[in-house]
Amino acid sequence: MKEQERIPVTKGQRSAKFVKTGIQIGGNYIKHYSKKLFNPDLSRDELNEDNATDIYKSLSELKGSALKVAQMLSMDKNILPKSYIDKFTQSQYNAPPLSGPLIVRTFSKYFGKTPEQIYDKFNLHSSNAASIGQVHQAELNGKNLAVKIQYPGVGDSISSDLKLVKPFAFRLLGMNEKELNIYIKEVEERLLEETDYELEVRRSIEFSEACSHLQNVVFPKYYPELSKKRIITMDWIQGLHLKEFLKTNPSQALRNKIGQALWDFYNFQQHELRAVHADPHPGNFMITPDEKLGVIDFGCIKEMPDDFYYPFFSLISSDVLQDKAKTIAAFRQLEMIHPEDTENQVEFYYKAYREMIELFARPYTSKTFDFSKPEFFEQLYKYAEKVATMPEFKQARGVKHFIYVNRTNFGLYTILQELKSVVHTDTFQPHTLK
Repeated sequence: MKEQERIPVTKGQRSAKFVKTGIQIGGNYIKHYSKKLFNPDLSRDELNEDNATDIYKSLSELKGSALKVAQMLSMDKNILPKSYIDKFTQSQYNAPPLSGPLIVRTFSKYFGKTPEQIYDKFNLHSSNAASIGQVHQAELNGKNLAVKIQYPGVGDSISSDLKLVKPFAFRLLGMNEKELNIYIKEVEERLLEETDYELEVRRSIEFSEACSHLQNVVFPKYYPELSKKRIITMDWIQGLHLKEFLKTNPSQALRNKIGQALWDFYNFQQHELRAVHADPHPGNFMITPDEKLGVIDFGCIKEMPDDFYYPFFSLISSDVLQDKAKTIAAFRQLEMIHPEDTENQVEFYYKAYREMIELFARPYTSKTFDFSKPEFFEQLYKYAEKVATMPEFKQARGVKHFIYVNRTNFGLYTILQELKSVVHTDTFQPHTLK
């Protein structure tokens, strides 16, 4: 993949890039409707393909929070047309990398040294490039290292970028302004944390130690002395990303083993640590040669306060959902039902959310769950599509914690679906108030 020689850093440069992309999209619509005059039955497939290509090209050059939003949307497979999913998924694995001179400049800024002065060997060509940073291989004292380097300007442009991406999100997500503002605000808070690499190193050490007892899950060692606010040095974990792993045609037993490790990793965090690795895209995991799950990124952590955790998980792990009054009380606490709702609205949202949670909680309702069966996901996506067209859901509902907790769990489900794993779902159970 061709390396990127420069990245727009100033607000003016980045704004100009969005404006240019907006003009390109406008041109795509004009072209589409011109063709439709002569062919009324013309589908939107070509329009979606053109728009997805132009938007992804622009975001991949800007990198940072704009590209991160694309990455997040690519995981919500029920939200966007397939053309967008196919393009945006590239940001999970390999966005266009930055060139060597830009990398050297970053090291000089934060260490006052070039990479060659710090490591015994350093490969200026990246191994992986994603939304916020790219990874390079290095060696020091006989150890193979992974060095993650943040793109220039990413951490300083989050707020302005998210304001610029709002019109695109408006069109793609179909949210009203209040709901979109809640979404953008929560994303901004997590991205500000995710671009602070010194915070990530501390959290990575903390979480890898807390999860060290989990079977078949491994973590790299982190080196704070070789890390800075925009640079992280850790051990290199040898292995395959999910797509590469699946191409090896692994046995069902191995699929189940990796799937179980993934399930335990997430549910231990949710129910014992009350804070969870909230970026479950396949690019953050490796399957090692000794058949273990390697976790290589702890940038995005979502903490769950008690006033969210208990009412939410009581709905999926106890008999609360069988008691209408208790269910409505939990929905009110989670702001899924509002104080000003009429009796008819309360009844509508009670039925709608109850159906949604019964679907979501299905893996928790038996000791094992087969994620290879398509029926579960077909029902999930079908319900999500139905809700997306309902005017009752055009207003913001639910506390902000849903944004990343839902993303985490549906991301987990999606990876388990790709693995076609059968997992024991009773290993780490939700806690409920007595």
